Amino acid sequence: MGKVFYISRRTGIVVIVAAAAVIIIALTVVYAQKSRNEVKPVNDTEVWKNYRLPTSLAPVYYNVTLWPRLVMDANGMYIFTGHSGAAFTCVNETDLILIHSNKLNFTLTRGGHHAMLRGLSGAKAPAIKKTWLEVETQYLVVQLSEKLQVGSTYWLYTEFRGELADDLHGFYRSEYVEDGVKKVVATTQMEPTDARKAFPCFDEPAMKAVFHMTLIHPLDTVALANGMETGSWTFLTILVLPKKSTQFEPTEKMSTYLLAFVVSDFISIKTPAEAKVLIRIYARRKAIEAGQGEYALNITGRILDFFQNYYNSKYPLRKSDQIALPDFSAGAMENWGLITYREAALLYDPSMSSNGDKEAVSTVISHELAHMWFGNLVTMKWWNDLWLNEGFATYVSYLGVNDAQPTWNMKDLMVLEEVHKAFAVDALPYSHPLSSREEEVNTPTQINALFNSITYSKGAAVLRMLSGFLSEPVFVSGLSVGHFETYTVVDSDPAVKLPASVTEIMNRWILQMGYPVVTIDTQTGRISQKHFLLDSESEPDRPSVYNYQWFVPIKWMKSGTAMGQHWTNSEWVLANVNVSGFYRVNYDSQNWQRLISQLTSDHSVIPVINRAQIVDDVFNLARAKIINITVALSATRYLSEEREYMPWGSTIKNLDYFFQMFHRTEVYGAMEEYLRGKVQPLFNYFKTITADWTEIPSSHTDQIHPNLKMPVYCNAIAAGGVEEWEFGWKMYKNSSSATEADKLMYALSCTKTPWLLKRYLDYAFDPDLIRKQDAPFVIVYIANNVVGQSLAWDFIREHVFEYGGSSPLFGRLILSVTNRFSTELELNQLQQFKKETAAAGFGSVLGLDQAIETTKANMKWVAENKEQVMRWLSEELA
Repeated sequence: MGKVFYISRRTGIVVIVAAAAVIIIALTVVYAQKSRNEVKPVNDTEVWKNYRLPTSLAPVYYNVTLWPRLVMDANGMYIFTGHSGAAFTCVNETDLILIHSNKLNFTLTRGGHHAMLRGLSGAKAPAIKKTWLEVETQYLVVQLSEKLQVGSTYWLYTEFRGELADDLHGFYRSEYVEDGVKKVVATTQMEPTDARKAFPCFDEPAMKAVFHMTLIHPLDTVALANGMETGSWTFLTILVLPKKSTQFEPTEKMSTYLLAFVVSDFISIKTPAEAKVLIRIYARRKAIEAGQGEYALNITGRILDFFQNYYNSKYPLRKSDQIALPDFSAGAMENWGLITYREAALLYDPSMSSNGDKEAVSTVISHELAHMWFGNLVTMKWWNDLWLNEGFATYVSYLGVNDAQPTWNMKDLMVLEEVHKAFAVDALPYSHPLSSREEEVNTPTQINALFNSITYSKGAAVLRMLSGFLSEPVFVSGLSVGHFETYTVVDSDPAVKLPASVTEIMNRWILQMGYPVVTIDTQTGRISQKHFLLDSESEPDRPSVYNYQWFVPIKWMKSGTAMGQHWTNSEWVLANVNVSGFYRVNYDSQNWQRLISQLTSDHSVIPVINRAQIVDDVFNLARAKIINITVALSATRYLSEEREYMPWGSTIKNLDYFFQMFHRTEVYGAMEEYLRGKVQPLFNYFKTITADWTEIPSSHTDQIHPNLKMPVYCNAIAAGGVEEWEFGWKMYKNSSSATEADKLMYALSCTKTPWLLKRYLDYAFDPDLIRKQDAPFVIVYIANNVVGQSLAWDFIREHVFEYGGSSPLFGRLILSVTNRFSTELELNQLQQFKKETAAAGFGSVLGLDQAIETTKANMKWVAENKEQVMRWLSEELA
């Protein structure tokens, strides 16, 4: 059995329905045809003090012309200039225009105003009384002498300039060096709230409009935008080299955060002329010439075809451009018609990139293409329901890759890569629900904080559970509408038995944080559930109207056979078969022993995906003090016979916590010896099937095989000294492959020489040496090195002011750098750091409170488990 999905009628229920008898997704989303519900403003008089736009105006279209300067001006700055017109309709009578603007300098009109207003289609525009910039809430405010008329359309025109900064947000600058020459790229990242840095706009997801773009750029560059280029011409300007002006076809009606435009000297490869959709892969000239875009070009078409069939809806645009950028803050961005990527997420070099790199490129491309329908065509009303965008795209991205690469078992790998990730973060008392109330998410900082593992991974896990309950064909049939215009909720289907309505069932998974641990007593047949928290003595930091109870789908098997509702006390029972539900399972002690015995005698009877889940469940249940730590350790005995990736991946992830906690104790050595004994048979197995390592894959060259590069590089630099590190650094700086550079960037953190690690940390703060997008990775990599952990912690404390303690990025860095803290001294350092940042006026530093609580929990766990673990290991090794 299984269960389903959510949405509160309080925020509006929208369900995609294939037929009257089919039940499918109840999702709170906004569509272009739907009007936006008004959120009550915090300030009724000075509405510009509110972070949310009033509902009095609705954008229709924009005409935007931008001219980025790719050379530094006389003041040592890179800038862009532009002018923009916004056509909007008056929905509710008002004498105030609020439009988002951030870090733009406006050219004032003769009357000293920031903008000009006129009426369209015969409407008469009132005179502008006053204009000003509201910096905190990021508005251009236009106060009028009279009220705008409901139903009339108006035109707001502005001229402005802004900095083409290297901050990776809005309209920004990316740089790279090719053949000793510095190249500059002008590119964008608008999501979530940075379109307002490029031009004045109604910068909220529900404020959809059509965009008419024109870009002015050097003759030796190419300009790209969401729409296809419709024409370009060369023009001359006084004292400036000739320029080209390129116009683009109007976009679909879409949100501002999906807007994208790029000016670069990149080249491309593309699909043949007869292709139904033009696909172009843009990147640095050398990367394209080296064939690094070929795999992306090949797989994009296949995945795009899959999604057209999956959604039963044609891709609505003429082209799908994908561009690899040297500097990019996210992994990729689903801009409609022009998807932007960091290089390692799009480019694949068969001679340099590993299988893992290939999987990553495939999954990211699939994720972004999934958004072309769910996210772009169908959009959430407000950022509090971001999980609908990202959770859905994450879930179906695995389906897209599974279709394109059926031998990779991507549907199963989703459990390891998404479900387990969600389990880890959602077991903390300071997690958060998938969907929050609109009024809880207002500021750009609050919006940015939602881009986390709960939104992506738990969102995907919950949708996977829904699909498992309904069956994938039913799930897909509900999406295969062919249009996205009519919606209803159907809570009855003779083929699907529900204990309650869809809304009631799924509200519990979406509107409350966390998930349950289901305890099954095979002696009595009793089943119970409880909110699972990793720290059993903690309390969730927010109440739940559902009292942390869920409708839980349970599929189970007995002694290797899938079963219906039946209980036994003599044979082993396994619940949550194929991990179809988002919950953990605990059993009575006898059943745990029967399962562990089955693993030892013949583990193949238990599905691979459940072997991985058994390991993940027992270790986390032990950390939560629900079962004894020795039960968890006993589940690893069988690993000497295990040859599959998923159970080993789950084991290594869970034992990593043990290594982190015990790395300064005698337990560490015993653990190494025990694990070596389990790994040795696996090593011998591969030694045998490769004929004592003599049968080398046909693709192998004299170079290190791409799949082995990361451990080989890391161990070589760890065993070497300054000369080896400098050689690795030179290779990193000269690498033309993004995936190769990423491997070397990690390997450089493996050195055991403290001063080299300290210097590497300093490099991370110099964008000429380490790209801004990569600096956080360098810091975390060094923190994961036992020698570098204290150095990274000192570095974080030293640079808190440069990073900005209130940023989500800094909060994530804090958690990553301190995750192995487990001593009184380290706790005191964290508490002192909190006092110092508060005294410096930082207020609450994101991540710091969580780090303090995590350190306390780690200290307690070590005190309670160290002797038990050592005793068990000693007995096993005797």
